[in-house]
Amino acid sequence: MLWAVTDAVAQDAYEPRNGDLLFQDLDCGPYCTSIEKVTEGVDGADFSHMGMVVMQGNKPYVYEAVSQGVVATPLHAFLQRNTDAAGNPKVMAGRLNEQYQQLVSPAIRQAKNLLGHAYDEVYVDGDDKYYCSELIYEAFKRANEGKPLFTLAPMTYIDPDTGETFPVWEKYFADRGVEVPESIPGINPGLMSRASFVNIVHRFYQPLDDPSE
Repeated sequence: MLWAVTDAVAQDAYEPRNGDLLFQDLDCGPYCTSIEKVTEGVDGADFSHMGMVVMQGNKPYVYEAVSQGVVATPLHAFLQRNTDAAGNPKVMAGRLNEQYQQLVSPAIRQAKNLLGHAYDEVYVDGDDKYYCSELIYEAFKRANEGKPLFTLAPMTYIDPDTGETFPVWEKYFADRGVEVPESIPGINPGLMSRASFVNIVHRFYQPLDDPSE
């Protein structure tokens, strides 16, 4: 079934499928800006958040990890969370290659088991809390008999322009009484969007060259 965002938004219809990965340019101030500055999405796009489509009956939801924890959000609410000047959701939809489609159903079951878990505020693995891309990484890892599908990479909180830790992250981790987890292996939406087995099947918006726009 073709599904449009709203009648007011002029764009091609999107047909959501179980397991689609939605990569979002979420404008959340200096946190998102710093994430996007040190990570790169497919075709140079900026992504600071993501979730996975799950069809419940004929209604599409997005399983995502947000500050309230791991939740199921109606697709239309996810898409309208952040839009560009033309009213288009700042989202791209990715879909796993056919080779990996058999992992979608078990990954959804694994993600469903994690609904209600707390948000991972310190971005470390193994604490049974999850940030957005960690949730998807873990769901597919469990679905794949414990073998990671996506590849981790060292995380950085250092501003490439100054060579120093972003002040916003220094304060963030200090407030939580932990050290900045610089270079600790992790995952991010941009990295996942560039996986060789993920195909972008729908672009709700066209990223601008100027990151300030």
